[in-house]
Amino acid sequence: MKEELTMKKILALVLVLTLCLGLAPAFADDAPVKVGVLVPVMTHGWVSGITYQAEAYAKELADAGKIEYRLTTSGNAEEMTAQIDEAILWGAQILVIAPQWTGMEVPVQNAIDQGLVVVAFDMDIDAEGVLKVTGDNKSMGVAGAKFIVDKVGADATVVALPVPTSGSVSELRMAGFNETIAEIAPNLNVIEYATKFTREDGLKDFADILAANPQIDAVYSLDDETSIGVLQAIADAGRTDIKAITGGGGCQEYFQLIAENKDIAVSSSLYSPLMIRDCFDVALAKLAGEEVEAVTVIPSQIVDASNVEEYLDPSNTIY
Repeated sequence: MKEELTMKKILALVLVLTLCLGLAPAFADDAPVKVGVLVPVMTHGWVSGITYQAEAYAKELADAGKIEYRLTTSGNAEEMTAQIDEAILWGAQILVIAPQWTGMEVPVQNAIDQGLVVVAFDMDIDAEGVLKVTGDNKSMGVAGAKFIVDKVGADATVVALPVPTSGSVSELRMAGFNETIAEIAPNLNVIEYATKFTREDGLKDFADILAANPQIDAVYSLDDETSIGVLQAIADAGRTDIKAITGGGGCQEYFQLIAENKDIAVSSSLYSPLMIRDCFDVALAKLAGEEVEAVTVIPSQIVDASNVEEYLDPSNTIY
């Protein structure tokens, strides 16, 4: 009798242990995913929008119990590299990163090799296994070229403003522009001057460009913030020769200038910071074993005087 009771106790214990082991993965699956969110310091409006949207969506996912996150900001590759190392030590399963500089290949590859899912926003990183979410940078250049030729013709003088410090972003936008110009307006005189994605740099650099060039018909600018500075420089100089300027991003202040400007045809290619939210969705899908594209491209749209009223935000947000 005692032996029978002992055997029943053993069987009951085995059953309990089996149930516990069977439930363990289910509890683990329900645990929030650890996400390291690495974004740049707020150098200008669009970058500020990235940080704002990343944190807002991370908080939304955390409140829903889907993730646990740590958000850090950095101003260069060295700082972001250190933050990647810290995120790995913390136990991050996902990294959502938005570098505004080159030199991230080694730390990103190291994170991937350790089993993390890494999704980069808006930047090409030469690492095997990295995922990317981006707007269509090249098509922005194509649209900019067509807009300018439509406004000033195929034999005009155009100043193009690449931003070398932004890596692939500038390279792709310039490639789309130059390739399209070569096709539709090969006689266009394009003069390039490097600048940065801030209105302060746009103002300062374009003041010098105006002094060096007595005749400019149009400006191919890659960024709304830069274009705000350029328009200010044009106004300060009292120049009336410039008839068209492009931009990119989705800045509400710039949209107001599109609506108000009657002497210069102003346009912007939408490239919203809201796109960084897709980085989280792609990463979580990948971690769950779903098939995802290595590169997720979100189409851009052109905003100009014909449709800007549709994009003006009555709450007057920055982006």
